[in-house]
Amino acid sequence: MTISVGDKLPEVTLVKATPDGPQQIKSGEYFAGRKVALFSVPGAFTPTCSAKHLPGYVDKAGDLKSKGIDDIACTAVNDAFVMNAWNRSDGSEEITMLADGNGDFVEAIGLTTDSTAYGMGQRGQRFSMVVNDGTVEQLNVEAPGDFKVSSAEHMLGQM
Repeated sequence: MTISVGDKLPEVTLVKATPDGPQQIKSGEYFAGRKVALFSVPGAFTPTCSAKHLPGYVDKAGDLKSKGIDDIACTAVNDAFVMNAWNRSDGSEEITMLADGNGDFVEAIGLTTDSTAYGMGQRGQRFSMVVNDGTVEQLNVEAPGDFKVSSAEHMLGQM
């Protein structure tokens, strides 16, 4: 079952990339009591993700926060070390990297994609959502190969 607007996020363990190394965090704990702009990419350092998706959220972080977003988080089926390196390379301190190394989060919300044809295994679909106190308020899932509705610009247009 795919998650929908109005649903509570399932409780899974993600790994927060920090300067001090990986830190396990429960999704319920992370999303509790605040409004988070969450976006998912198929993989760190991949072309569209690095050239458009992450940079868009870096560029629009201030605009999103001015609309009531408390935190901006990026997730991918990558380990915390890769997510941290990607954030140091192309991101900013405005973006919290949440590693979903085993794909537990995207599987729990029904947004996996089979990327074995590209040598990437099971990954998360490209999507964005606004999560308010653990509940999905806005959900934008891309069609395969697209980058339109999960962008920071599209999210801002919905606010």
